[in-house]
Amino acid sequence: MRYSCDMENANALDLITLWDASNDSRVSIAPGRGALVTSFAVRNRDLLYLDESTFRDLTKNVRGGIPVLFPAPGKLANDVWSYGGRRGAMKQHGFARTEAWTVTSHSPHSLTCSLDSNERTLAQYPWRFHAELEFALHSGCLRIVFRVLNTDTETMPFGVGYHPYFRVADKARAHIATAATRAFDNTQKSTGAFTGFDFTQPEVDIHLLDHGAQQCTLALTDNGITLRAAEQFSLWVVWTLAGKDFICVEPWTSPGNAINSGDRLLTLAPGQNHESWIEIEPTR
Repeated sequence: MRYSCDMENANALDLITLWDASNDSRVSIAPGRGALVTSFAVRNRDLLYLDESTFRDLTKNVRGGIPVLFPAPGKLANDVWSYGGRRGAMKQHGFARTEAWTVTSHSPHSLTCSLDSNERTLAQYPWRFHAELEFALHSGCLRIVFRVLNTDTETMPFGVGYHPYFRVADKARAHIATAATRAFDNTQKSTGAFTGFDFTQPEVDIHLLDHGAQQCTLALTDNGITLRAAEQFSLWVVWTLAGKDFICVEPWTSPGNAINSGDRLLTLAPGQNHESWIEIEPTR
């Protein structure tokens, strides 16, 4: 479907598709549905999982694709926060993934969307901002750049994350290489030594506390997927559910509840900019 840049009349489910004929790759993005990357395919290999029913039901958070997590990856304690004398409430992973983003530029290989603070965002997070997401497809590699400008009069606390759902049918043979020695197990609510992933469990929700390198490879039966991220992404989360053909490998700049705890929390003074990026490409 061709996407109209007239956001006032656009359907939230409309897609913009980027093509790279030289590598037979394509990426589809739904600006009106949280600027969600809904699909990424290289040489007819679909890298991402998408639950179409959650995508089409606008009352639900989408399970699949690449949701963008801003301004608070993870879950706040009791969904509330307190910072610098301000208080509020916000649901898990923030609001960027549920807001409609505006298309600001579009070419066959790239797309830029923007999101400005508005009545809905200010009700949850009382800082004014201007954010941009730039998607670029080149030689089978998807690069996503996130930029945010603090247009408020007060210092703005925030975090950024991505939640890629990688399509994995045979999880028993999947492997993720990491040098991490410590992890938080969100299913057990406990922190301890990291001893590896067991993808046969009903749910895996492991937060790697010292993964270290800004790269992670999900090795599959006969190929894999490499995810690289800027140095700001110091926390990596791995999540999956039994019976679902996905493994999520999620780079976050800070853990859940960071606005309250201050752990690895990013801040911007009025007028300051932040820029970070991730890259995803298949490996053989």
